[in-house]
Amino acid sequence: MKLRTLIIRSSLVLSTAFSSMSIAEEEIIKVGVLHSLTGTMAISETTLKDTVLMMVDEQNKKGGLLGKKLEAVVVDPASNWPLFAEKARELLVKEKVDVIFGGWTSVSRKSVLPVIEELNGMLFYPVQYEGEESSKNVFYTGASPNQQAIPAVDYLMNDIGAKRWILLGTDYVYPRTTNKILESYLKQNGVKPEDIMVSYTPFGHSDWQNIVSQVKKFGSTGKKTAVVSTINGDANIPFYKELGNQGISAQDIPVVAFSVGEEELSGFDTSPLVGHLAAWNYFQSIYTPENEAFIAKWKTYIGDDKRVTNDPMEATYIGFNMWAKAVAAAGTTDVDKVSDALIGVTVPNLTGGVAVMNPNHHLSKPVFIGEIQDDGQVEVVWETPGTVRGDAWSDYLESSKNIMSDWSAPMSCGNYDVVAGKCSGAK
Repeated sequence: MKLRTLIIRSSLVLSTAFSSMSIAEEEIIKVGVLHSLTGTMAISETTLKDTVLMMVDEQNKKGGLLGKKLEAVVVDPASNWPLFAEKARELLVKEKVDVIFGGWTSVSRKSVLPVIEELNGMLFYPVQYEGEESSKNVFYTGASPNQQAIPAVDYLMNDIGAKRWILLGTDYVYPRTTNKILESYLKQNGVKPEDIMVSYTPFGHSDWQNIVSQVKKFGSTGKKTAVVSTINGDANIPFYKELGNQGISAQDIPVVAFSVGEEELSGFDTSPLVGHLAAWNYFQSIYTPENEAFIAKWKTYIGDDKRVTNDPMEATYIGFNMWAKAVAAAGTTDVDKVSDALIGVTVPNLTGGVAVMNPNHHLSKPVFIGEIQDDGQVEVVWETPGTVRGDAWSDYLESSKNIMSDWSAPMSCGNYDVVAGKCSGAK
């Protein structure tokens, strides 16, 4: 009898313990953070990890979500593209996160995509990309080409008077697809093929002497020449240094960059970059009360008055706030219900006005062209009069000009052919 009583009491204790663990797990909403903290992309992505941690901390101070505490689960895919897929699976299967914020390069996103779709996860991707994709499991809070690349070319063409074009990029999907779109757009605007030069280099490329010499030669014909740069990561540092070494100034051949922001500029001597351009949807130097508050909050959180803010940080900020708002509206973290609740959600952006999540899982937001200053900040020289709705599919490619994306009911399709009148992609 004593043995039987002891077994019953032990079973009750274990049952209570497991029940308490279950309740404890249910009281937590897990937020996955999938950013490279080492390798060539750490220069850009580490800051985004810190931004998500700041947002989680801030949300917990507000009482969490649905009466539950948020917990960030951080992994390091180490600038290793296949590892992104492994770490995404780890977050969803082992850690059972409710949402993932992560990625920078398109090759990292492409690596994660099949895992996210297979396991019905939710990814917020905060960096400019090439478009030509729409997934029901991904919310694209960075710029698509019509929100960055096309306006930048328009500015160079109309305001700077560029006639010859050099498209320099890191050798992966984002630069290649973006430049394919830009080549088509330039030709449709009367630019001859011989006035377009395209060159790609690997991640982490450091010896720019030969390529910059080619740039100098291509720009010496008497026609105004401009460089459109989709160079990513730490390869930007030696690229701009070599421009300075060979005496190429912004007045001679202006460079507009899509992957150089305040964070990258803070890491090296900016004298070779002064006068060159960057195209984004946010700059730290834009004054609004919302932006001033965000900058102050960031510097306090990170404990460093010299740290800066940048566009992908704002995209992370917008995405996180939209997700939190949708979770509250849906009353659950269920991916399908939160996805439905996200469409049409608006939150204040940091540059004035509001960002809108459209049915194609892309944002509406403003576009800015900025000129790099000697203090590493960027002065706005051009902006759109209002917000621009992000396009999942480019109007300038024959293969996608008739394709649209709409994840709201009843269409619920990311690849709808308006000519054929049918969904030819995933539903």
